[in-house]
Amino acid sequence: MQKLFYLLFITAVCFSSCSSRKGTISNGQVRRNNNTIKKDNRDAISSYQSYTSLSYIERFKAIAIQEMNQNGIPASITLAQGLFESGSGNSELAKVANNHFGIKCTRDWTGKSYYKDDDSANECFRVYDNPDDSYRDHSAFLKRKNYAKLFELDKNDYEGWARGLKQAGYATNPKYPDMLINIIVRYHLDQYDRPEGEIAKIKREDRVLSQINDSIGKPNTDTLTQTRPDDKIYTVKQGDTLYNISKRFGITVDELKALNSIADDHIAIGQKLVVVK
Repeated sequence: MQKLFYLLFITAVCFSSCSSRKGTISNGQVRRNNNTIKKDNRDAISSYQSYTSLSYIERFKAIAIQEMNQNGIPASITLAQGLFESGSGNSELAKVANNHFGIKCTRDWTGKSYYKDDDSANECFRVYDNPDDSYRDHSAFLKRKNYAKLFELDKNDYEGWARGLKQAGYATNPKYPDMLINIIVRYHLDQYDRPEGEIAKIKREDRVLSQINDSIGKPNTDTLTQTRPDDKIYTVKQGDTLYNISKRFGITVDELKALNSIADDHIAIGQKLVVVK
């Protein structure tokens, strides 16, 4: 009887520890954790000033250019992704967690975390001390084997990067490259891209590709939020028009049409539309 009790006790302990390693978290723990994050950041949250797309670009163009010069990712691409993923800096993750690219936690993440439903319930997202750290972590995320070929492109080749990101599996939305390119063209983000000489390009490639090679084989469970249906995609309902949808999401009809490659004013019930708040 004692042996049976001992076996049951060991099994229970193992089950408990295994569950915790899997990262399971209760709804109550999520609420307490997120309330703590909001409390810690209450001053920044209460004084938060909403961005327009133009003010967002003005605020973050410097860090995007800095990351471009360091790693070779076109500043236009980084800014376009930031605009889209964070809703021009006005998403919940951007406001509360300074997370502008939806970067999720990893097993070795030792910083603070914020929980939100994404591909599944209560997914863990990184919390940054400031949004510039989110931009730096975005560059680090892209320095992975499946994105390595992109760093061989010129650092002002935003079209190559936009298409390469989709091919490398960054996003599931088939219109993702066109969406990024449309944002870049609309806001003239390519003005922040800089060409580089042949020698500078070789040195930059060697440095970045060496960093990528050094990371191969190491566990990396980073993931970015893929185009979130509740934030970025709107499903057309009966009675909708391009005009009332554009007003709902704070963009113009022309911007909505450009995002979705719509040539006329016709939309259909059930159609999925990319929106930018």
